[in-house]
Amino acid sequence: MRRAQAITRVAVAGFFTWVGVDHFIHPGFFTQIMPIPLVPWSLELVYISGFFEVLGGVGLLWHKSRRMAGWGLLALLIAVYPANIHMLVNEVYIGGMPQEPWLLWLRMPLQFVMAALVAWVAGIWPRSSGH
Repeated sequence: MRRAQAITRVAVAGFFTWVGVDHFIHPGFFTQIMPIPLVPWSLELVYISGFFEVLGGVGLLWHKSRRMAGWGLLALLIAVYPANIHMLVNEVYIGGMPQEPWLLWLRMPLQFVMAALVAWVAGIWPRSSGH
């Protein structure tokens, strides 16, 4: 189990780091999904969320920062969830995404799967009796 958790940790850390860096390389991609009338400073928030995705992704790789990084990424996933709701309700398709409503619906539970993975690889959940 520890090996699977370690491999998954590297994958999750790599994902968040890659997506975070992409916030700086392609910020327009991410501003498309911001509920702009409700969220001022969307470009700035894209950069801020990208910074924290990189920080959280890298933080998952070190034992001393792992739990804090996990909590930070969980908070970030909660903070960006309204963008997924905005995409679904307003049928916002980004990049080369096929215009299929089921893909927007699929994003909703996937955010919870990602949160569960973050909690698991960060050692937040499930709590073992040894902690």
